[in-house]
Formats: sequence, structure tokens, C-alpha cells
Amino acid sequence: MGVAILARVAATMPVLLTVAAVVFLMLRTGFGDPAAAAGGEGASEAQLAAFRSQFGLDQPIWAQFASWLTSVAAGDLGVSFYFGTPVADLLMQRLEPTLSLAALTLAFSVLVAVPVGVAAAHRKGSLLDRSLMGFSVLGFSTPSFVVGYALVYLFAIRLGWLPVQGYRPLSGGVGPWLEHLALPVLSLAPVYVAVIARMTRASVAETLGEDYIRTARAKGVSRASVLLRHALPNAAAPILTVIGVGLALLMGGVVVTENVFNLPGLGRLMIDAVVGGDYPVVQGVILASAVVYVAVNLCVDLTYGLFDPRMRL
Repeated sequence: MGVAILARVAATMPVLLTVAAVVFLMLRTGFGDPAAAAGGEGASEAQLAAFRSQFGLDQPIWAQFASWLTSVAAGDLGVSFYFGTPVADLLMQRLEPTLSLAALTLAFSVLVAVPVGVAAAHRKGSLLDRSLMGFSVLGFSTPSFVVGYALVYLFAIRLGWLPVQGYRPLSGGVGPWLEHLALPVLSLAPVYVAVIARMTRASVAETLGEDYIRTARAKGVSRASVLLRHALPNAAAPILTVIGVGLALLMGGVVVTENVFNLPGLGRLMIDAVVGGDYPVVQGVILASAVVYVAVNLCVDLTYGLFDPRMRL
């Protein structure tokens, strides 16, 4: 088991290396001169030359990539062109709002979607089942920023129950923290609730047709026990998979949602860096997102064995 875990961890290294290479080359070759983007229209040739020399932009592309990759391996993501501070420090400063938003959205989505999906599978063809299918289509089709603006108008402007924008750190109290994250979470959650609920419904419905489920029912096992002890654990692998895949959608949705609600997280930092041509920050945010995504999917992959002993082999 330990060897298998190490092998899977090692398999993530080529993925991260590929992401780093693609991001670096795209920013260097597809978006113009970093010095010109960071210096602006008023920068002179002498200033641009000094800027390129300071950040090593006057070296060949392969030399720049090798230098950057060596620094990343040592934990150094470079220095921001705009802020003049290490990129790693900027990421740590903006990490809490993004992690808070992502964690609350995922937790809320799972807590709502899994019970609804199980109930829909148990009552296949019922009004609940058909309602879930309709909500899934609506959740897939509605952009998160549209939901966000609608919620702001209703709960912040019309009713005045929740703040329009901004963020309060968890250290300032759980109440203000949740109050400022309520609308962003409700804006992001519909698509993930739809995805997870639909997969839960399909997986549990398929499992309920297995022979061992019919045997359990024939022995007089209660419905709740059949669903929770027999069907749901055996249907967990596809559900865990879609939760891990949903994280990629969540990271993309965070960028838009943080901009709508003015949250000082990684998504907002990413937009500011792209607009300002701050390439080290763009590289750092994308690489950090890739690391989180790979790590979560690795954890999901390793948890399969908790529900299906055959996966441990």
C-alpha cells in the first residue's frame, strides 16, 4: 500500500512540470514583452533594459525557465513586478479568502447534494427525482455571476440582510466571516450541487439494482440501512471522483465570484496580475492552483480504498 501511494505521488510530478512549462511559455511567448507590460507606455528603452536585466528577462527562454524552475523547487516563486514583494508572500496573504470560499462551497454542496441524490435514487421516477433533473439542467446553465448579482439584489439591496461585498477574516469572529461569505457561497454552489446530486443519484440507483441489495431487502433489512450501509458506500467511488473533478470548476468559478463580491483572494489577485502584466504572480497563482487540484485528486484517489477494499490492491 505504501509503495502504491509513493508511486501515485511520483506520478503527479510530470503533471506539475507540464503545467509549469506550459504556463511559463504561454506567458513569455503569447502575451508580448513582460517588461513593456509592466513598465507601461511611458517607460523608456533604458528603463525597459534595466527592468529586463533586473528580472533576468534578457536571457534566452530556456535559461529563464530553468532559473525559474530551480527557484520554484526551492520554494521561491519570484518577485512581483508590481508590488515588488515575493510572490509566495502575496499568495499567503490572499489564501484565506479563497480557501474559505472554496471549502464552504464544497462542504455546502456535498451536504445538500448527497442526501438529495440518495433520496432521488430511492424514489426513482418520483416528483423529487424529476425536480432534481430539472434543477441540474438549471444549475449547469446559469453562470455563477448571474446568480451572484441576483442574490445581491435580493438579499443585500432589497432586504438588507447580508453585506454586498468585502471579506472579514475568521480571526474576527465566525459570525462576520460567514455573513460575508454567504452570498458568494450561494452563488457558486448551484452548479456543484447539481453535478454531485446527479452523479449521486445515478450511482446509487445503479447500486440499488445489484443482487446483494435485493438479498438485503429479502432478509428484512430496513430501507435506511440498505441505503446508508449497503448502497451508498458501494456507490461512493464515482461520487468522490466527481467531487474531485468539481474542484477544477470551483477554482475557475472563484475567480469570477471574488471579482463580483470584491473578495481579496487569489482570484482577484489573478485578475489584477493579468491586467497589470505581472507575470510572476500569474505563474504563481496558476501553479499553486495546479498543486491544490492535483493534491485533492490524489487524496480522492487514495480514499477509494476506504469504501472498496478491492481498490487497496
